[in-house]
Amino acid sequence: MARFPAGGLRRNGGGGSPIHLRRHNLERVLELITDREGPFTRGELIEATGLSAPTVGSLVTHLMRKGIVLNLGAGPSRGGRRPAHMRFNTRHGFVAGIDLGPTHTRLAVADLRGEPLARRQIETPAHLAPLELLGRIARAGKELVREVAVPQGRLLAVCAGAPGVVDRDQGTVTAAAPNLHGWTGVSMADNLQRAFGAPVVVENDVNLAILGERWRGAARGHDTCAFLSFGTGVGAGIVVDGELRRGHHSLAGEIGFMCMGPEHVETEFGSSGCLETLTGLQTLDARWRGTGNLERWVEELFEGAAAGDASAADVARDVARLVTMAVANLSLVLDPSLIVMGGALFTRGAPLLEELRRRTNRILPRPVEIALSELHEEAPLWGSLLVASASARERLRQSLWEE
Repeated sequence: MARFPAGGLRRNGGGGSPIHLRRHNLERVLELITDREGPFTRGELIEATGLSAPTVGSLVTHLMRKGIVLNLGAGPSRGGRRPAHMRFNTRHGFVAGIDLGPTHTRLAVADLRGEPLARRQIETPAHLAPLELLGRIARAGKELVREVAVPQGRLLAVCAGAPGVVDRDQGTVTAAAPNLHGWTGVSMADNLQRAFGAPVVVENDVNLAILGERWRGAARGHDTCAFLSFGTGVGAGIVVDGELRRGHHSLAGEIGFMCMGPEHVETEFGSSGCLETLTGLQTLDARWRGTGNLERWVEELFEGAAAGDASAADVARDVARLVTMAVANLSLVLDPSLIVMGGALFTRGAPLLEELRRRTNRILPRPVEIALSELHEEAPLWGSLLVASASARERLRQSLWEE
């Protein structure tokens, strides 16, 4: 059986009032048990925290009364009294994650550890006004909540990802992605919170993608890394020393605005010359068309280039050159241990990945590891469940003193 990490609180030490000390101890015990997978005993909590047996017993009783800890009964004897086993009640509360995508929106309801219990995918109709689309998303989300049979008031947090520049503090899309018309200034948080009856966090979708990849995908174990997404829009999610970086204006990672050549500096920037206008799928599709099957478009492009299609080869070469410039420049600024590539351009873009590695290793003084996303289009949804579960645990911590 896995053990709690050592180095907890020392036995009844510290200053402050008895009430403050008890709250501090209770929060510490809660942190330990929510991070613990599998059953545990009072003895293990005593060893991990350094608290006395009566103190731990009182705290655990309080958590059981709240329904946060479940009593599993006595375990096998090791020669003395049989120890009582217990575990964190992951279904004491629930969370929801939403990933608003250009063509599809993904939703999930999960337990307090972010483990999905139900999922759904719906279309993202481009013609719908923002409030109409949010209403459609909320209805689908509430159907999932009912499917999981979440008790009234037990949906503790929702996290919604959106493309474009997001003000997380305000829960607003401040600069919409090209595929979301009319979304600038739309308060996603307020509208979804009214629908779900739970606090809502709104985050940039690529920021959520890197969080998802660090949790369940290609970036596990990497503290300084980035996720670069190339699709209808272009953006990056950046983590430095284990912390997501948004920047002063929430523009960190908005690499789609990168100027890709000196000839564009004096022009009307944004309509031409930036990374997104040069490598976005709408631009590439205008330059080269396959069979019209979007699911296979990228694969067809590189197959055409390999087969000698001069137009496809020109597009593939330009894409490789521009993506290499972006990856190399970002690598020199961040010095990451890993860059994860995702988005529609890399869904079936293994040939592009190999070309990208070859070119960047020739440019950079030290090579950077470049990998394809392991979570693919579900990376932002996983990130949203991670953020929502962290938000729910914070609500749980604050609720300890509400009788």
